[in-house]
This record gives sequence, C-alpha cells and structure tokens, in this order.
Amino acid sequence: MFCLAFTKKRQNQLKKTTYAQSAQIKAIRARMTQIMTKEASNCDLKDLVKKFIPNSIGTQIEQACQSIYPLKDVFIRKVKTLKAPKFDITKLMEVHGAGSEPAAPVPGQDEGSKLDRPNDL
Repeated sequence: MFCLAFTKKRQNQLKKTTYAQSAQIKAIRARMTQIMTKEASNCDLKDLVKKFIPNSIGTQIEQACQSIYPLKDVFIRKVKTLKAPKFDITKLMEVHGAGSEPAAPVPGQDEGSKLDRPNDL
C-alpha cells in the first residue's frame, strides 16, 4: 500500500509553509506502515477494499500521527498485490454469485421461439 499525507499548519502559526523535521517524517512513516500492515493482515482482500472506499485507514493514520505532527488529507494512494492469493473456486463463486445459468448459449440447445416480424420493415 502506498500512503500520501500532507502536513497541516499548527494553531496560531504565522509562517506560510509547514515542514516537518526529518526525525518527525521517519516517525510518521513508521506509524503509517505499522497501521497499514495491521489493517491489511487482519482481514481478507474483500474486506480491505471495503475499507478503502470510506478512507477509514487514512483517518486512522491521521489521528495516530497527530501527536508527532499534524497531518491533513491522508489517503491510500495505490495498492499492489505482491503475492497472488491461493485460487479457491468456492470462494470465487461465493464472491461473484453462483450463477445458475450458463454464460454463453450451448450450440444445439433450444434457444427460444422465433418471433413474427412485420413485413413493412
């Protein structure tokens, strides 16, 4: 997972720019990786994708890093699958639905009755 965060101005700050020191950046990155690995290891891929939509992991990182340096706009920017999951046909059918009808018509099978078409076309 790739995370993106921006520093936020402190209260009563007069400077326009807000730069965190390198030790603070290292501490923030360590906390980010800790939270992201905890969230990714606790659930399967389907539940992890559901966490990306409301950005719950980003808000969790923002709250955890508030004591190090105030952050804003924390997002999970990109997710890569490093190791392909084991293929299990039952889980696949459970996720995508059982699908009782075949995807394509089988040749030679009755496909339906013919419709009467008007001659004026």
